[in-house]
Amino acid sequence: MTISYRARPIEETALKELRVRDDAGRECVPYRDEEGGAPLRCCLRASEAGERIALVSYAPLRRWAARTGADPGAYDEQGPVFVHAEACAGPAEDGGHPFARPGVQRTARRYDARGHIVGGRVLDLGEDPDGVIDRALDEAFADPRVALVHLRAAEFGCFHFEVRRPAFSPSGV
Repeated sequence: MTISYRARPIEETALKELRVRDDAGRECVPYRDEEGGAPLRCCLRASEAGERIALVSYAPLRRWAARTGADPGAYDEQGPVFVHAEACAGPAEDGGHPFARPGVQRTARRYDARGHIVGGRVLDLGEDPDGVIDRALDEAFADPRVALVHLRAAEFGCFHFEVRRPAFSPSGV
């Protein structure tokens, strides 16, 4: 059985809030991205030169916990993410993992239903980035305690995207 994992962008409700005030309480300050290449967490792609974007503080685990009733305690954290300054079309359905480039490193941090870390690992994406991430997610979700996984940049710890435990259909697809 092949499992298809879905990278989750920042949810629209959260984006609307972050575009006003971020999770650190700071006012959003949009700017024109002159160079492009910023990893946008709203649509899971790199920005293009000239787009209006904003760098905001985001607390993904805190927001997930507020919806689920979890209590991550000291595992709650916030950090910088780039988003479009205005609403966008969201991610394209291309089948690959966002921000997965050959030769970079990522961390796959695993969380249980309480929002506590129950493991993780550093991933060297090598020449098969999507395959490495898929295998790491297979390994993570083989542990029944794991409710979600956060993929982050290894060098700076920046949040890239979240993957939640996949739901299985009766046909196994």
